[in-house]
Amino acid sequence: MQEISQARLATTGCFMAGSDKRKQSLYFPEEMLKEIQEEATRQDRSLSWIVQKAWKISRKEIMKYPSVNEFPGEEDERGASE
Repeated sequence: MQEISQARLATTGCFMAGSDKRKQSLYFPEEMLKEIQEEATRQDRSLSWIVQKAWKISRKEIMKYPSVNEFPGEEDERGASE
């Protein structure tokens, strides 16, 4: 299996209408992070804003995916390293 070069995006997440703030580290493939940074620059927005909007747009579609526990024995994209 080829190892993907990853870059870290450290963010301060706001949860529950700003009442619960925690620092989170999110890991993205280097090329994906570069694309997110370019789009943030193009829109004059923060990386956090771009990622939050992407989640809001895609979450209904992502929630259609089965849980890794729904199909025992099948591996998801995380592979056998976990």
